[in-house]
Amino acid sequence: MQIQLNGTPHAVADNENVQGLIASLDLAGKSLAVAVNREVVPRHRWAEQLLRPDDCVDIVRAIGGG
Repeated sequence: MQIQLNGTPHAVADNENVQGLIASLDLAGKSLAVAVNREVVPRHRWAEQLLRPDDCVDIVRAIGGG
């Protein structure tokens, strides 16, 4: 199925969850914030948050610097 990932079409498996998406992007263990359809999904809910066709997913990665 297709979702929008940071504004770009992205294919994911049916019944994919946020945790699986993060793993497939090699971002597991990183400092991230995830929103699905403009609602922030807390990290403890990533495994239960299923993605649906045409969901808009935004992933923001925290990067330190000075």
